[in-house]
Amino acid sequence: MSEKPVYIEKQYLGREFIPITIRLVLAMFCFAAYFFTDERERNGDLLVVVGFAIIIISIIMGFLLHFRTRIFNKSILLDGLWTTRLVKIDLNSIVKVEKGEYSRYLFNNPVYNLHNKGTIRFFASGNDALFLTDRDGLVYIIGSQHINEFFRAVQDEMRGKG
Repeated sequence: MSEKPVYIEKQYLGREFIPITIRLVLAMFCFAAYFFTDERERNGDLLVVVGFAIIIISIIMGFLLHFRTRIFNKSILLDGLWTTRLVKIDLNSIVKVEKGEYSRYLFNNPVYNLHNKGTIRFFASGNDALFLTDRDGLVYIIGSQHINEFFRAVQDEMRGKG
C-alpha cells in the first residue's frame, strides 16, 4: 500500500482547441463590428465590452480544473469540480481494458460521471479514451490526453506492479 499515486492527470475545461477557436472568433467578430459601427457612443462600446469579456472568460476557463484522474492502491480515483463527488473504480472488478477513440464527432462536450446506456463517461478534451469493463458489464469511458501512460499505469496496477 503505497502513499504516492502511480498516475496523475489533470484535465481543464478551457483548453480544448476547437472551443478556444470559436470563442476567439466571436471576440474578433465583436471587435470587427465595433470598428465598422458608425454609432460608437451607444452600441459600439457594448461590442468592445463583450469582446473583452469573451477573452477574459476564455483565460479563466483555461485554469478551471474539470477533473483529476489518479491511480492509487488498485483503484482509479476521479474527482472533479466543487460539487462533484469522488468516483472510485476498483481495478479488481475490471475484466477488460482497451484504448480507443472517445467519439467520432468533432465536437464533444466535457462530461463528468455521465450515465448513459450502460456506460459512465468522464471527458474534458482530447480524442483518446480508456474503456474499462467491469464484471457487471458496465463500461467506464475515461478520456485522457496521455492515453499510453494511463493505459500502461492501469495495466501495471492490475498486475500488481504499481
